[in-house]
Amino acid sequence: MGDFHQRGPITTLPRFSADDLEGREKELSFFARRVPLTLVIPCLVTEIEQPALLGMVRELAKASFLDTVVISLDCADEAGYQQARTYFRALKHRTVVLWNDGPAIRQIRDEIESRGTKLSDPGKGRAVWMALGYVLAESRARAVALHDADVVDYNRSLLANLVYPILHPSLEFDFCKAYYARSTKRLHGRATRLLVRPLLQALGDIVGRHPFLSYLAAFRYPLAGEIALNADLLRLLRIPGDWGLEVGLLFEVLRHRSARRICQANVADLFEHKHQVLSPLDPSQGLHRMAVDIVKHVLRTLAAAGVMLDEGTFKGLRVAYHRYGEDAVSDSFAVATFNGLEFDRHAEEETLDTFTRALAEGSQQFQEDPLGTPALPNWARVISAFPEVGPRLIKAVQDLGGELLP
Repeated sequence: MGDFHQRGPITTLPRFSADDLEGREKELSFFARRVPLTLVIPCLVTEIEQPALLGMVRELAKASFLDTVVISLDCADEAGYQQARTYFRALKHRTVVLWNDGPAIRQIRDEIESRGTKLSDPGKGRAVWMALGYVLAESRARAVALHDADVVDYNRSLLANLVYPILHPSLEFDFCKAYYARSTKRLHGRATRLLVRPLLQALGDIVGRHPFLSYLAAFRYPLAGEIALNADLLRLLRIPGDWGLEVGLLFEVLRHRSARRICQANVADLFEHKHQVLSPLDPSQGLHRMAVDIVKHVLRTLAAAGVMLDEGTFKGLRVAYHRYGEDAVSDSFAVATFNGLEFDRHAEEETLDTFTRALAEGSQQFQEDPLGTPALPNWARVISAFPEVGPRLIKAVQDLGGELLP
């Protein structure tokens, strides 16, 4: 059961009753005649072998309001690409399999870089960026949703709830972020509970009230990978190529749209996907690396907004963060106990210690290189430098049979 509490500059859309999926899909099918919807799923070829993706495909095949699905396929050889083409026919919608490791797509990326635009290494950020470029080239979609490919126990009501604020003609939102509970027999969402929340509280103490901090703190699950947006934004967004994708994207949207046109929606009662390993001793792997990247993106965003961050700021930030992190562990224990969930305090404290190191590492990397690795360029810039990129992307997909028709 949701509540109607509104916090911060964005609108929160809770769910007060069980989903009427049939009624909602009927509405969305009507709205989608005017606002065609494309769903983007970044996908590793190894995920084709996982039961989570199979369940998603079966559910999405029933989503009558979907126009197109774009699968941005990574780490696939020729055999893996052909396997994906066969596998995703089960979606029963118009489907595009974008083979990011295919020779034609690699050549296009090389040409983009040859014209002075540096792209990131392979990863989710670049896979999403390539897919958005393809959607933009087609000029077919007027709304776009993004899902990860590892959602366990997926139900298409999640997608219906996510896109409803964007497709509904009277709501006038341009961007919607999902939120949901993260628990099974125990609490999940470690990066949100033990990193982002305490970090925002600490930054509020150290740098004072700031519009971006208020904006970010208003999101109940800022690291959710499920978003929906108006296709008009696709040309404008610069997407981080690392684990800072979700936080960086929130800032990018705020640069181009008023907070009043940004919302978050409660899309599911519970949500489960694969969990990153903590990797406490290796900041280049797992949740540890994710935490470092998130810290750097938050600090860069504040610096870009004119906040002065000096050596004293970073020392105070570490102390304040750890204090709020300890409070977050205690809060999590209370929530778990109240709901009859398992709670491993040692594991929680180890996670907090890892995030504390990640804060120090991310702060150090920011001080050494405040600009860091540039975000992927927006597609407006790419098209300006490479006007034929859109038709080239479409041809590269069609020549290999990557457009699958129902």
